Amino acid sequence: MIDLGRQVLDQQLVDRNDLNMGKVDGIALELREGRPARVAAILTGGHLLSRRLHPRIERWVRKLTRGLAPSRVQPLRIPWPQVKKIGIDVKVDFAAADAMPWEHWVRDRIVRRIPGA
Repeated sequence: MIDLGRQVLDQQLVDRNDLNMGKVDGIALELREGRPARVAAILTGGHLLSRRLHPRIERWVRKLTRGLAPSRVQPLRIPWPQVKKIGIDVKVDFAAADAMPWEHWVRDRIVRRIPGA
């Protein structure tokens, strides 16, 4: 049995193509009547991290992102069966490009226009 808090939270998340997807910011548990809880998914997203850091930071992040589409502020949920390896990083059978289209939008429309980027 692994200590999830130490082995998974805040670890680098790597997709099936070895691309970094950010950090693991949360763990979703499935509660089952009469049986132990089970890990259902790992979560990543700024709101989760801000909540873990401090309630004031979470309120500030929510104010900044008010009005954005829910898909842009909801945490990314990766089902536990898609977690393939836990080590220095957390390797998942998931494609970052499919899950995070907004990062490509930022890269294509903002970052590429910065001189030297």
